[in-house]
Amino acid sequence: MAALSKIPHSCYEIGHTWDPSCVQSAVDVARGALEVSFKIYAPLYLIAAVLRRRKKDYYLKRLLPEILWSTSFLTANGSLYIVFFCLLRKLLGGFHSWSAGFGSALPASYIAILLERKSRRGMLTIYMTNLATETLFRMAVTRGIVKPIRHGEVLLFCTTASLYMFFFRSKDGLKGFAFSALKFIIGKEEIPTHSVGAEQISSRPLERTEDPQASGERPPRSRTLVARIRELLQSICKKGPRHRCCKHCQDNCISYCVKGFVRMFSIGYLIQCCLKVPSAFRYVFTKPSRLPALFYNKENFQLGAFLGSFVSIYKGTSCLLRWLRNIDDELHALIAGFLAGMSMFFYKSTSISMYLFSKLVETMYFKGIEAGRFPYFPHADTVLYAISTAICFQAAVMEVQNLRPSYWKFLCRLTKGRFALMNRQLLDVFGTQASRDFKGFAPKLDPRYTTVLPPGADIQLG
Repeated sequence: MAALSKIPHSCYEIGHTWDPSCVQSAVDVARGALEVSFKIYAPLYLIAAVLRRRKKDYYLKRLLPEILWSTSFLTANGSLYIVFFCLLRKLLGGFHSWSAGFGSALPASYIAILLERKSRRGMLTIYMTNLATETLFRMAVTRGIVKPIRHGEVLLFCTTASLYMFFFRSKDGLKGFAFSALKFIIGKEEIPTHSVGAEQISSRPLERTEDPQASGERPPRSRTLVARIRELLQSICKKGPRHRCCKHCQDNCISYCVKGFVRMFSIGYLIQCCLKVPSAFRYVFTKPSRLPALFYNKENFQLGAFLGSFVSIYKGTSCLLRWLRNIDDELHALIAGFLAGMSMFFYKSTSISMYLFSKLVETMYFKGIEAGRFPYFPHADTVLYAISTAICFQAAVMEVQNLRPSYWKFLCRLTKGRFALMNRQLLDVFGTQASRDFKGFAPKLDPRYTTVLPPGADIQLG
C-alpha cells in the first residue's frame, strides 16, 4: 500500500483508545505520570542530597520543592503530549505522518522544559540530544541511507577519549566536573602540563628495597606458586624504570600502570555490584541462594576491566611516548586516549559513547563561543530539548523498533502502559511498519465513537 499523506481517523481511534473522551484521557495520563514521576525523583534527589552532604536546612526547606518541581516537569511532558495530540487532530482534520508523534510532542516538550529548573535543563538536553541522534541513525539504517560500521561504538569512543584527554592535558582545556572526573579516573600525575623536556625535570630517585639475599636472609624453601608470582610482580614494580619526565615519583612506570588498573578495576566492580543490590533485595527471603551471583556476575568484571584497562593503557602509552620522545607533551594524550578507548571492547555501550560524544560537542561549542568563532543562541537548550524529544516521540509512535528499548520502557512506565495501547495498525499506511513489534494488537473500541468503514477497506484521501 502506498504511503498516504493523511488519514481521517479520530484521536480516540488511534491515540487514547482506552477512553473516547479527550479530557478524561489527558487526566488519566497526568495522574499516572504524576505518580511515576514522584517515585522517580524522590529517591533520586534524596540520594543526591546525602552524597553531597547537604545540611539540615536543605532537607527541611528545599528538598521537597525541588522534587515537586522536577515532578511537574515530567508530568507536564507526558500529559501535554496527549493534549496536543487531540488539538492537532481537530485542527488538521486527521493525522499526518508527522503530527501524531513529532508535531504533538514538540510544543508539549517545549512547555514542559520551561517548568524545569534551569540548572537541570542542560543535562536533560544532552541526554535527549544523544537519544535523538541515536534514533535518527537507526532510522537511516532502516531506510538504507547509511550502513552501520562494525564496532562503531568503540571507534566513536576512541575518538572521543582521544580529544577529551587532549583537552585534559591542554592549558584551560577542561573545567568543572569534566576535569574533576578525569583527574579522579586518571590520577593527579597526569594533571595538565606544558611540553616539558627531560632536562627541565628534577626527578626524585626511587626508593629501593633491600634485597633479602644481600642482607643475608634466606628465603623459605617451600613457597607456593602464588607466593612466587607475587614476589616476581613486587620485584618488577620496585626495580622497574621511570623516565625523568614522568611525574609519578613514588612509582616506576610499570607499577604506575599496574596500580592504575587495580584501582579502577576495583571501583568499576564495586559500582556494578552496588547497581545490582536493589534488584537483589527481593531474593533475600525467597531465593537466598541467588545472592552470591551478585558478586561474580559477568557484568561486574566487564565494567571493572573496561575502567581498569582504560587507565592502564592510557598511562602505559603516555610513559612509552615519554621514553621515545624524551619529552612530556600534551599531544601524547591524543594517541594515548585513542588507544585507551579500545578498552570499550570489554564493555560495549552505545549509550556511553553517544553521551560522551554529545558532551564533547557541547564543550567544543562553548569553547568556540568563548573564542568568538561560534554564535551564541539564547534558549538553545530548551529548543534543542523540544526537538530531540519530539524526534524520540515520533519514533515511539511510528517506528518503535528504531527507539532505544530502555526509553520505550520508560515511556510505557510513565503512562502506565497507555503508550502501547495506540492503534498502530491504522498508522501502517504511512509505510513505517508502526505495528511491527505489537503482534497484531488491535484495541477494542466503542463503535459509537469510531469512523465507519467497510470491513477490509483501504483508507482513501478525501
